[in-house]
Amino acid sequence: VIAIVSPESAPIKRIITEARDRGQLIDATYGRRTRAVIITDSSHVILSAIQPETVAHRFVISKDGHSNN
Repeated sequence: VIAIVSPESAPIKRIITEARDRGQLIDATYGRRTRAVIITDSSHVILSAIQPETVAHRFVISKDGHSNN
């Protein structure tokens, strides 16, 4: 994972469109509103219905194997 960002800005919308055109877009929103965009080192772009902060927190927990809370 390179970045976890909000989908509102024009550059992120452009990244989403380009990934869709390349066939590297993964839509994990299940039809809900996109709230986070995850950009990977393999140039894949993942759309998520979960807030970026929540995704980042879950990513840290999964890498560490536990929560710091």
